[in-house]
Amino acid sequence: MGEKGDLWHRSLIDPSLLAVLGSVRGRRVLDVGCGNGYLTRRLKRQGAARAVGVDASLTSIRIARRREATHPTGAEFVYGDAANLSQFDARTFDRIVANMALMDIRDAAATILEMSRLLTPDGRLVFSISHPCFDIDERSAWLVEQRPYHVSVARKVEGYRRERPVRVAWKISDAETAYTNGYHRTLATYSQYLRDAGLGIVRMVEPAPQPELLRESTQGPFIAEIPLHLIVEAAPWRNSDLLAVHGGKQARRARVQR
Repeated sequence: MGEKGDLWHRSLIDPSLLAVLGSVRGRRVLDVGCGNGYLTRRLKRQGAARAVGVDASLTSIRIARRREATHPTGAEFVYGDAANLSQFDARTFDRIVANMALMDIRDAAATILEMSRLLTPDGRLVFSISHPCFDIDERSAWLVEQRPYHVSVARKVEGYRRERPVRVAWKISDAETAYTNGYHRTLATYSQYLRDAGLGIVRMVEPAPQPELLRESTQGPFIAEIPLHLIVEAAPWRNSDLLAVHGGKQARRARVQR
């Protein structure tokens, strides 16, 4: 991952994630599932008043701390379970980001509840995940048809409604493959987790590939047509917001009746 992320992060996921997140200057930011901490440090360099990375991998936290010690930014790194962040008080963070982490966390519902607890009333949660509709472990694949003067690309998906744990393969080299655990959930399930945590979806973005990915990955042109990732921005519901929405609807209905 280095200091800028791998090819897919720096030329597909991160540009859209950072655009949705917006300016963090002067804000307190939590990076859930921070890995080696490159994003946490980047947010601190961008002016965050406080940038904290948390990860359940002690090895990742040690790497992040070592990198931070070598090139200090002021970022903090904490070892902990995202589903139980009791070391932080409620309403501690203005922004929370989870970059390609939630689909790898067993208890995503509890994690979203914790992130909601830690957000200020005007805070925002921004997370990226593998697209639940188009990237479903080995049950999804590209279908490429080479026709005369034309290439047709489609995405085959099966078993979308069947939520289950999965093993994700990562090719380390020609001779070595590593595996990590993941969890396929439907889009409706993620939406329900947010709702149960008192969060409403503000917007969703499906990242498009940057020029580097189009050049360097054979999948780049395919992803330009069919997204493999999803970015969600969510914010706490407030009673005033709900009253304003429902009140507005009632007022409109009353005007129509008159």
